[in-house]
Amino acid sequence: MKTRHLRTLADLSVGDIQALFRDTAAMKRQPSRHRAALAGQTVALVFQKPSMRTRVAFEVAVWQLGGQVTYLDQANIHLGQREPAKDAARVLSRYVDAIVLRTFAHSTVEEFATYSSVPVINGLSDVAHPCQALADLYTIQERVGALRSVRLAYVGDGNNVLNSLIQGCGMLGVPLAVATPNGYKPDAGIWSAAVRRAKAAKVPLTWTQDPRAAVRGARVVYTDVWTSMGQEAEQIMRRKTFPAYQVNDRLLFAAAKGCRVMHCLPAHRGEEITDQVMESDRSLVWEQAENRLHVQKALLVHLMKGSRR
Repeated sequence: MKTRHLRTLADLSVGDIQALFRDTAAMKRQPSRHRAALAGQTVALVFQKPSMRTRVAFEVAVWQLGGQVTYLDQANIHLGQREPAKDAARVLSRYVDAIVLRTFAHSTVEEFATYSSVPVINGLSDVAHPCQALADLYTIQERVGALRSVRLAYVGDGNNVLNSLIQGCGMLGVPLAVATPNGYKPDAGIWSAAVRRAKAAKVPLTWTQDPRAAVRGARVVYTDVWTSMGQEAEQIMRRKTFPAYQVNDRLLFAAAKGCRVMHCLPAHRGEEITDQVMESDRSLVWEQAENRLHVQKALLVHLMKGSRR
């Protein structure tokens, strides 16, 4: 059986995602029924970047499924310094049953997937964050309604989180309006592919520089930090560029009545989102964070079921 990876959401079909969401619901509802799903299997977490949610959610997910985890940070593995990524991928895939890779360059994810004989899951790269997008879309379906009927707006930086969200919306037919400054658009290739899928499905997928126009009528408003890890040198310029994109009560006045708010965390309260909005009953932030665990459990089983030794 061909090894399946999750480099971006393009590695999944619409049917795969729908099945993942069904399995997520089942695992969330009755976690005890799945305690042996990964019995005897080991997952390596290879993290060049620090993490709380991604690391803990994957560690707990594997443990709850009956497997075990080995964690390697950059200080342990020196990926790309002590040895090439392709060598590390070849060796690790002879020891473990799956690899979760959190890295700076998306090319490292691609290289690992090329040389690994076990599933490689992108736990975050500079291009994509597919695990986050899956949890986001599952949360919208669970807490707001059928995805094709939920108008979603994203306001802020065109980063890896947005790239994956765009892919997912294009695949699942979610109406999406994006507002970013002109110089901070999402990945052009990912955007073009998603627009083609959305047009074929007759679903609106639009970009604007105007955050009020993007959120007008939206049932869900999503934002993320203005400065991601690895962009610290740009922080001063970004703080000057993005203030109009802050998600606050004034901006949400243009959205649909009762709209919900999402943020993938960590949040810089007072920058991209206000404390009042984060703590309001509009917020789905904590549900998003919890659903990382449940979605990743379903994803691990989905990808690893054909990789048992």
